[in-house]
Amino acid sequence: MTQEIKKHFHMLMETVDGLDAIVVSDADGVPVLKVANESTPEQALRPSFLSTFGLASNQASKLGLHNNKIILCTYQNHQVIMFNKLPVVITLIAKLDANCGMLIALEESFDEVLQELKTAVDVPANS
Repeated sequence: MTQEIKKHFHMLMETVDGLDAIVVSDADGVPVLKVANESTPEQALRPSFLSTFGLASNQASKLGLHNNKIILCTYQNHQVIMFNKLPVVITLIAKLDANCGMLIALEESFDEVLQELKTAVDVPANS
């Protein structure tokens, strides 16, 4: 299963110029699956960075904005898009000049592929 998902992610990375990495992590930022090329900043693949979605989403909900679906951040050389697919979070790391609309449009391609992975991550702690 994991190899099939990685193969699918590699294919998606080829469809959007500038897409450097796709990371699937749990809500705490622990990477479950990642596909990245050599130009991906190492810091963006660390759990401390990947866990920021949960923190930002939590703060936004306190402002009365409810739960958000996507967070988009731009940095000096990269952009990061995080999709809320709890119990997993999908993080796309791309070059700053990558087409943001095309990156966001990839969201639909994750739903079907991640169904089994979501089930595996969403195991109760006392099992």
